[in-house]
Amino acid sequence: MSETSPFSAEDFRTRALNQAGAPVEEAWRDHGDHLLNPEWMTMIEGLHLRDAAVLVPVIDDGDEAKVIFTQRTATLRKHSAQIAFPGGAIDPEDGSPEEAALREAEEEIGLARHFVEPVGRLPQYLAGTGFRITPVLSVVRRGFDLRLNPHEVDDVFEVPLSFLMEPKNHQRGSRIWNGAERHFYQLPYQERNIWGITASIVRTLYERLYA
Repeated sequence: MSETSPFSAEDFRTRALNQAGAPVEEAWRDHGDHLLNPEWMTMIEGLHLRDAAVLVPVIDDGDEAKVIFTQRTATLRKHSAQIAFPGGAIDPEDGSPEEAALREAEEEIGLARHFVEPVGRLPQYLAGTGFRITPVLSVVRRGFDLRLNPHEVDDVFEVPLSFLMEPKNHQRGSRIWNGAERHFYQLPYQERNIWGITASIVRTLYERLYA
């Protein structure tokens, strides 16, 4: 009997379903932009936080699972042209972060929910933009066809889970934002640069499931 690859979707599902540590719904203060920018904490605590959810879609590709990312359009008001996971604000009718993440994935990239199996959550991530984000971990079965919403997404691409879970690929970067230096994680991959909130969620995934 062969061993399961540590970077297969099957192994990812097992890790996601058997997380240890603090309850995910109570741990947002331990995961957010303020960890690399502690001076932001006072500002963030004064915000009226909006709940959001993103889907972390891990494709079942045998021993080498892939993760879906989107490239947002350059015309969006917030986070334009950045790399992201499918997701957005949780609407009252969604009922749960899972429902919101599945809905947003359908609306943004046409990923039909019957291909998607939610398998867990990461702790909520507090963004300096005022969003409290729940990353929904999922396994995606091959066979899907994507249809991009041109108003929101310019492109989609896949990155091997093994690359994302290699800590040597987790770099630190900084840039001036609103007149102050902002620090963040970044993961350059081929011609792309995954950075900011998305890279921090990848880092949390590594720390919680693979470190």
